[in-house]
Amino acid sequence: MTFFREFGQSAHQGRAVSELQVLSNPSPPSEPGDRLSREEFERRYHAMPHLKKAELLRGSVYMPSQVRIHLHAEPHAFVLGWLFAHMVATSGVFTADNAIVRLGTEDEPQPDALLRIASDRGGQAEIDADGYLRGAPELAVEIASSSVSYDLHLKRDVYGEHGVREYLVWRVGDRAIDWFVLRGDRYQPLVAEAEGTLRSEVFPGFWLDPAALVSGDGARVLEVLHQGLASPEHAAFVKRLAGDADPEL
Repeated sequence: MTFFREFGQSAHQGRAVSELQVLSNPSPPSEPGDRLSREEFERRYHAMPHLKKAELLRGSVYMPSQVRIHLHAEPHAFVLGWLFAHMVATSGVFTADNAIVRLGTEDEPQPDALLRIASDRGGQAEIDADGYLRGAPELAVEIASSSVSYDLHLKRDVYGEHGVREYLVWRVGDRAIDWFVLRGDRYQPLVAEAEGTLRSEVFPGFWLDPAALVSGDGARVLEVLHQGLASPEHAAFVKRLAGDADPEL
C-alpha cells in the first residue's frame, strides 16, 4: 500500500506564487489574539518560518505553548503509533500529524493528529491544489494538558460546526481520554463497552483501551487495536471502502 504521492505541477506553482507574494508584500508578524481572515492568516504564517504552530479559530489567532516532553510530545507519539497501525491495516484510510486543515473563511486549525477517509472512498475532506486538506476529516485528535484547555471548548465547538464526525482529546494531566461523536449538531461522549474499550463509530474496528493509553501501556493499546482489526465489522468496513474506486494516493 502506498501512502504518498507527488503533488501536481499546479500545487508547486501555487506555492511558488504564494512565497513570491510574501517576499514582495511583507506582513507584520502574527500575534495571539489577532483578528485575521484566513487568507491573511496564511500569508503571515508563511512569512514566519520559525513558527511551529498557529491556528485560526473563529477569526482569532491562537498559538499553543512550547511542547513539553511528558505533557505532549510522548503522548503525541503514542497516538500517532496507534493511528498508523490502523491506517496500514485499512486501505483507504489515512492519518496525518499537525496538518493544516482549511475549514472555512475564519477557521484553520492544525490538529495534533487526524484520521480521514480518502475522498474517493466517501471521505469528507480532500487535498486541494495547494496541498492542504480542505474540509472536515472524519476524526481529529488533540493532546491537552487538562480540561481547561481550549481544545475542549472553543476548538471542540469549531470542529463540531464544520462536521468533524469524531473528536478525541487526551487530557494528559488529568489522565483521561474524551472521545466525542457528532450526533446532529452536537458532540456526545462515546460510550465505552463493558470491558472498557472505546470503539469508533465512523471507523469500524478502530478500538482503544483508554486506561492503557493514559498509563503508557503501548503493548496493550496495540493488542486491543488488533482485536478490533480482526473483527467482522472491520472486515466489512475495508470491503466497503474498496468498492470500485481507484486509490486516491
